[in-house]
Amino acid sequence: MPPSREPAAAAGRRAGADAEHRARQARERLEPVARAGFVVSGVLHVLIGVLAVRIALGGGSGSSADSSGALGEVARTPFGAFALWAAVVALAALGLWQLLDGALEARAKDAQEAAKGLGKGVTYLVLAGTALTFARGGSSSSESATDDVTAALMGSPGGVLLVGAVGLAVLGVGGYLVYKGCSRKVRDDLRGGRSAGPRGRAGRAALWAGRAGYLAEGVALAVVGALFVVAAVRSDPSEAGGLDAAMRTLVGAPFGVALLVAVGVGFALYGVWCFVRARWGEL
Repeated sequence: MPPSREPAAAAGRRAGADAEHRARQARERLEPVARAGFVVSGVLHVLIGVLAVRIALGGGSGSSADSSGALGEVARTPFGAFALWAAVVALAALGLWQLLDGALEARAKDAQEAAKGLGKGVTYLVLAGTALTFARGGSSSSESATDDVTAALMGSPGGVLLVGAVGLAVLGVGGYLVYKGCSRKVRDDLRGGRSAGPRGRAGRAALWAGRAGYLAEGVALAVVGALFVVAAVRSDPSEAGGLDAAMRTLVGAPFGVALLVAVGVGFALYGVWCFVRARWGEL
């Protein structure tokens, strides 16, 4: 390297190191609030599970079994406004923590972990935005948003193939979650892996709750992915759907009532696992 470039290169390295240090400090400050985001996620999953069981048993016609439906249920409680604002703060903190973690992993050249952190960060921030809509007295429909996005994708060049690719990707994620639920990889969610978490019967019960929860989430996501693939094959954006559409599709399948009840219970159990992650989890 020419001598004239050495000071600039050194300054660039120092600036990068300073930025990384500030990012790590910000991540540490956010962690206590970010852990509350798991509590919020747990409550929402329990509510989604209750709504799914209600749909399976013939009720819940006015509610959607997804995050929008769960947030609507929270909004109708006596302390709903306070709870929703708290949810906004906690979910936003968890989303920002994940984005910072993804950026740090990218700097460390770990592309897989970086993509995972950035993806989780965007997901939690979108959920925080939905919670903000409800906290401000508005409402939101995940299904309408899914239809709008699918229609926009299909209207773009190669849109049908893109929607099909999205469906296959979601199917893949659903398959991985089913695999995770059927394996011991659930412990990867905890700091320290196999040695972490509650002990004794409580620990075993928590682990089974996590496994059942991942299995239920995987089944539901696989149905969402299948709906996108069907929408691509038929070139009809209305065939696509989100979580609520997947739940209602399940109830129409053979043994659908029992299947949807099982998925609803699984979602509630995943909520319990989120509470465990709030205390012992790897963010």
